[in-house]
Amino acid sequence: MKKFLCICLSSTIQRTITFEKLTLTKVNRSKKYRQDASGKAVNSARVLNQLEKGCVTTICPLGKENQDLFLSLAEKDELELLTAQIPGFTRECWTLLDKTNYTTTELVVSEPEPSNEQINEIQKAEIKLLKLITRELPKVDAVLLAGSRPSFWSEDLYSTICGIAKDNNKFILADFIGKDLLNCLNNYSDTEISSAQPAYSAKTVHTHPAPTPDVVKINDEEFCKTFNLNYPLEIEELKKQILLKSSEYKNIFVITRGKDSTLAAANGKIYECKSEKITPVNTTACGDSFNAGFLYEYINSSDIQKALNKGTWCAARNAEKEVPGGI
Repeated sequence: MKKFLCICLSSTIQRTITFEKLTLTKVNRSKKYRQDASGKAVNSARVLNQLEKGCVTTICPLGKENQDLFLSLAEKDELELLTAQIPGFTRECWTLLDKTNYTTTELVVSEPEPSNEQINEIQKAEIKLLKLITRELPKVDAVLLAGSRPSFWSEDLYSTICGIAKDNNKFILADFIGKDLLNCLNNYSDTEISSAQPAYSAKTVHTHPAPTPDVVKINDEEFCKTFNLNYPLEIEELKKQILLKSSEYKNIFVITRGKDSTLAAANGKIYECKSEKITPVNTTACGDSFNAGFLYEYINSSDIQKALNKGTWCAARNAEKEVPGGI
């Protein structure tokens, strides 16, 4: 059995509410209500565990005030969790499902910025997370790091995690954007990472290889935003751009496009997989489910086309269910 490590720095308690029909500015009474342990990499872990029970471990921080609820929800799904406690609350996300119009509306409720005293606790939690990751890496074949980085975590935390994983020769799928992604793709020097430390001379410049993820998976809008491209791009121009990035960073780029086909580029070749036509129930975590299916298949077969097909299948099955990250 291949083993996976999912890392989620933005853990979430997901509350999904189903309405027969949702009308803004009116009183809406729900039909159903459910709660799930969530966050992008947690959703992926739930799918991986359904693909092959026991194949995945998840590392995540949890807010002290409501961690018990998150842990009980994760236990219900038989998720193997390793956690670090942070002050305050794990954030909450509310998903509103409209059964009549087949729409999904997601409301992400971020927690207030931590106080100076809480920052000290968060720094300790960050060290614990890195220790947990370092301890678990020898046990796994691949790492999935996904989700936005809350601002209270160190700016270089994602590149640090990818660097530790690469030092351990682990395959990495990354699903995050912007500066965090660019930090993982671009080379860095000692002067850049140590400028705040007087012990380093300004003449000390040692360039290190970037901790480049083996797979970068983002959607087309995120891709354009991260690399300063106009959005939307015509499909042929999009293919050209992802080929260029894949060639530049010598890895696999996977670009999802909602209901349109998913594209991938590797070794100068474009791959494409059409999306399934389904009647959606809840589209939350479709991208996370895709990540799980793609990574699971690729690690087991090393076949990009098969991985695209598996990821697309998982995303479609997820959209047909109410649970975020279910197949």
